[in-house]
Amino acid sequence: MIRRKAPKISEDDVVKPMGFDDFEQRLGDMMRGERATMGKSLLDVQRELRIKAAYVAAIENCDPSAFDTPGFIAGYVRSYARYLGLDPEEAFATFCAESGFTTAHGMSEAASGLRRKEVIASPSLGANDPFASSTTPFAPAKDGFFANIEPGAIGSSLVLLGLIAAIGYGGWSVLNEIQRVQFAPVEQSPNVLAELDPVAPSLPSEAAQGDVAVAGVFTPPADALDRLYRPQALDVPVLVARDAPISTLDPTMVGSFKPEEPQIDFAAMSADPEPPAPSVPQVVEAAAPGVEMVAVRPAWVRVRAADGSVIFEGIMEPGDTWKVPQTEEAPTLRVGESGAIYFTVNGEHYGPAGPRGVVTAKLALSVDNLTAKYTVAALEDHQELASTVAELQR
Repeated sequence: MIRRKAPKISEDDVVKPMGFDDFEQRLGDMMRGERATMGKSLLDVQRELRIKAAYVAAIENCDPSAFDTPGFIAGYVRSYARYLGLDPEEAFATFCAESGFTTAHGMSEAASGLRRKEVIASPSLGANDPFASSTTPFAPAKDGFFANIEPGAIGSSLVLLGLIAAIGYGGWSVLNEIQRVQFAPVEQSPNVLAELDPVAPSLPSEAAQGDVAVAGVFTPPADALDRLYRPQALDVPVLVARDAPISTLDPTMVGSFKPEEPQIDFAAMSADPEPPAPSVPQVVEAAAPGVEMVAVRPAWVRVRAADGSVIFEGIMEPGDTWKVPQTEEAPTLRVGESGAIYFTVNGEHYGPAGPRGVVTAKLALSVDNLTAKYTVAALEDHQELASTVAELQR
């Protein structure tokens, strides 16, 4: 029996299980994995690195055509790799190997951002822009114009417009009704009143036809006064009592109880005595003495109430007086010429407010304060005050 020799199996033909290191790991997958581990989106990378999200997506996809200026690709790739914690030089070398990108000299035409029209055609809007694509997971699709309009809002807007139109029409109608002028017929015409001339004499028909003027008393027509005044009948007649009420009779003035009339003393009447004051019961206490300011020379004064409001301000000339109002809290005085202001309390003069040429401020104008702070000013010692008092008493 002829035995066939079994074919020899080489080690290369044996299929072995593949491990993690057996798979080819691309740069984009590594970068996306590191970015996902950091929990960052493309917009987060754009905000932190100041690199457009479209450029970051192009680096992960190894697409150099998305960059406007090829000279910046190396810097963008190294910055993004350094951000992810990768080796910048190794990441850039892998990017160049996968994308076929080669660095160009800075003065060469390839490093320029200006591209020739015949070589590079303008890409479409959604070709390399990840934000324009609807499949981008981090950028939602743009809504249409009518997507933000709710049907209920349209009905509410129409109701509001109708309400505004109704209110406007109602206001316009009321305004026209108010401005409308209505005429009502009267009992007599103004033309009839214009014909009445109480000054012109009544001429007979014969004199009116001739040139002779006739003088006489004017006699108005019989119905002239009836047209001018026509009394109206009362609904209820007005009755006047024949005698006055008994309660109005005074027994001391009429009848048997009337006292005898006293004898008139004509001599006493010629003396013209003052009539006695009627005795009126006093129900309130007597008024407290007030304070009055008197100026003997020109002086500027300002009086403030307790709440701070100015109740009097001005320049008081010699002989001017001002009565201080009596309030619960006394007002305060500020005067520029203190030696020109005196105070009259209960007929006596106190002061002056201060030395001559001195400003006095916050002086309480109360009777107790003035009588306690100042002494009575004798007229023989204050000549200006004496002259002013004499002028005021004239």
